[in-house]
Amino acid sequence: MSAASGGVDVLVSPFESDEAEASYERWFRAKVQEALDSKAPRIPHDEVMAMIRERKEAAIRKAGHAAD
Repeated sequence: MSAASGGVDVLVSPFESDEAEASYERWFRAKVQEALDSKAPRIPHDEVMAMIRERKEAAIRKAGHAAD
């Protein structure tokens, strides 16, 4: 659907309607507030990045073995 035909231009917005965008915005803001209000211990950025790096490397190793 093109913007010219009355549809949403996905180059401007990935949402199908203003209502869908507003719904997502409410959900996203609630999730952010939930995280800010959480009493769970914070994980330092460097530690999170190390965990992600380990997972990525393990997935790459696993994919390499699957190709053999």
